[in-house]
Amino acid sequence: MKIEIRNLNMIYPNGTHALKDINLEIESGMFGLLGPNGAGKSSLMRILVTLMKPTSGIVLIEGKDIQRYRKEVRSILGYLPQDFRFFTSLRTWEFLDYSASLAGIKNRKERLKEVDRMLDQVGLLEARDRFANRLSGGMKRRLGIAQALIGNPRLIIVDEPTTGLDPDERIRFRNILSTLSQKEDVTIILSTHIVGDISSTCQKMALLNKGEVVFSGRPEELVAEAKGHVFKLCLSTFEYEKAKEEYNIISTLPVETGWEIQFVADTLPDRNAVEIEPNIEHAYVYYMEHKIHADINI
Repeated sequence: MKIEIRNLNMIYPNGTHALKDINLEIESGMFGLLGPNGAGKSSLMRILVTLMKPTSGIVLIEGKDIQRYRKEVRSILGYLPQDFRFFTSLRTWEFLDYSASLAGIKNRKERLKEVDRMLDQVGLLEARDRFANRLSGGMKRRLGIAQALIGNPRLIIVDEPTTGLDPDERIRFRNILSTLSQKEDVTIILSTHIVGDISSTCQKMALLNKGEVVFSGRPEELVAEAKGHVFKLCLSTFEYEKAKEEYNIISTLPVETGWEIQFVADTLPDRNAVEIEPNIEHAYVYYMEHKIHADINI
């Protein structure tokens, strides 16, 4: 499945320019959309699932304009919005049964079997008879994930899916998505501000900042951008307090002599600093705090 996003703009009635000339091509597999809160990710997601019309531009799925073919798009779509909600009068299995019927599973016996399979996959089988509004925050999120995946959709769009999940739940969800992304002709778009969600699951990604695509490629290509710009340094407590004002500190670790910090910088700022290999978290901070600003000033 191929998704083409061409010259997409979204300007809200209050004048907010949420998306600015977005151009992306998304193939089958897992695609990550990374950026800070307010970058325009949710606006783009709502356009992709046909809940909102762009101000200008076009989105094509397999060559078809999604605004003209909304019914067809929705028939292959699984969607988890950031503000997922459900009918509070339904039990967990009833809500998922309703979702399965909307996804096109008409045979009741087949549908109930799929409901239990999906509840088991997200760790909610024991809570199947509890009312959905009495689930914990993390369990509600897992129910949202289940309703997005039920019915084997070919296009799965999830907006901040791991918000509210504990580390074990987050790993479980990443594994589910990774397995689904191996299926032929299935496209998964994962929108998040959590850097680890991208590095663990996505083959390709885009980085949004203030409504614009500032990077598009493979996660390892983003990491390569930060090579030579990530350092570690051991400091006394006094030096550490000063360093917090000077460096983009990514991590802090207490050591016997004070603190070991990891930070990003354009050049080696201290002769005692040691260059280290970047990971995607380093790369994200470097790109957002240094490279984008440098490109703007050229």
